Amino acid sequence: MIEILESGPFNTVQDLGRPGYRDIGVTASGAMDPLAVRIGNILVGNEENAAVIEVQTFPFRLRFEQRAVFTVTGADGNPDLDGSELFPWCAYAAEAGQVLELKQPPRLARAYIALGGGLDIPVVMGSRSTSLRGGFGGNAGRPLAKGDRIALGQDAEITMLPAAGLAVVEPAAALCDVFPASVDGVLPIRALPAGEHELFAGDGEAFWRQTWRISSRSDRTGYRLSGEPITPTASVEMRSHGVVPGVIQVPPGGEPIVQMSDANTAGGYPKIAGVIECDLWRLGQARIGARLHFVRSTHAEARTVERAVARYVDDIRQTSRMVKRALKAMA
Repeated sequence: MIEILESGPFNTVQDLGRPGYRDIGVTASGAMDPLAVRIGNILVGNEENAAVIEVQTFPFRLRFEQRAVFTVTGADGNPDLDGSELFPWCAYAAEAGQVLELKQPPRLARAYIALGGGLDIPVVMGSRSTSLRGGFGGNAGRPLAKGDRIALGQDAEITMLPAAGLAVVEPAAALCDVFPASVDGVLPIRALPAGEHELFAGDGEAFWRQTWRISSRSDRTGYRLSGEPITPTASVEMRSHGVVPGVIQVPPGGEPIVQMSDANTAGGYPKIAGVIECDLWRLGQARIGARLHFVRSTHAEARTVERAVARYVDDIRQTSRMVKRALKAMA
């Protein structure tokens, strides 16, 4: 069991989402940085889809009411346990009564707390993710609040990891050859031209050429981008069609919207591009006000990045298994 001691708005329970229900209007939800969730769960011995805490408003504090293994992944700030600074992306053991605190990270937007055994939250439509728009899933369909108490799963293998144990090199560093760094504070995000790209003619090129800023009107549903408006060459009346995270739509005002984890299930705005899936976690870690530009990508490049990420995750998974086997042999 854990108890929430301090939490801002919008901190929620998330996993990798609930795909398969968009046809009935149910958004997938899930973590904004799914790669951080997968790695955190591997580090503490969970299945990769186990529920975690997504923290996007700080400070955040929780108290352990039992011994537990945990890790903090995602954001670049250092958490602390009873005032002692810890490394992110590293598994630790906490004793009953200890307090974990996450402060505002220096640059990135979201941190994830994975706990051994996962969070014992009811499964709704195949997922423990919180749908804030639908008011279901997660912690009774709402953000975490002071005084909330959440049970941990009963299959926590806390004796299978050392107290200051398995750690990984964070994705941005480990995969720096496939994830280009920001240049002068501008984050490059790869995308593919989408269905209505040709409707924008010269303005379509302006979309790729300019630097966009993430507007304060952004949230988990979508990032609204501020910049020089782009418009199609002629007004087009479109029927609503299915959309998914990563789709970039252009409303009449000309400033694009990138659909994110709580993406609408359908919409009628023209689609100018779509972010490649492996870059979505980077976008999910971008703060309000961050600057970015879109880099025209290809399906071949997207597959190359996907394979690199898969190798990275598989290496972590295999290392975790080796550690567990070694500890069993020593027991």
